[in-house]
Amino acid sequence: MARLQLVFPEDQYYYSTQLTVRVTDINGANHLGNDSMISMISEARARFLFEFGVQETGSDGIGIIVTDLATTYKAEAHARDQLLFEIGVMDFNQYGGDITFRVTRPKDGTLVAMAKSGFVFFNYQTSQVTPMAPEFLAKFPKVNRIG
Repeated sequence: MARLQLVFPEDQYYYSTQLTVRVTDINGANHLGNDSMISMISEARARFLFEFGVQETGSDGIGIIVTDLATTYKAEAHARDQLLFEIGVMDFNQYGGDITFRVTRPKDGTLVAMAKSGFVFFNYQTSQVTPMAPEFLAKFPKVNRIG
């Protein structure tokens, strides 16, 4: 049983994408490995940001940096499973917030994992956290604010 409980607002999922579990994603226990799930979450995050016109690092040196990742596993996934990644955002603050993930297997409706990735805006030229751009905030008007 997971020690973390990840529950996200249903109205904050903004994007979804499908990824296929590759044979090389399978671990010694014959299911999707933790390291591969993290890679899939990263790919889903990159697709989400691209869809909303957000560069992970812009020409001005400002970008997004991941600060943490929490994942809970609910079921195994196996080679060639199609997984649906639903991606949302929540808990915005002055510098960033959380990107949320619900991972399901559409074939049978099984919830495979939930994840939350913290992020901040970061100036790679000065190596400092920087405030979230108003243009980014405007893309997600319903997201809650904390702090």
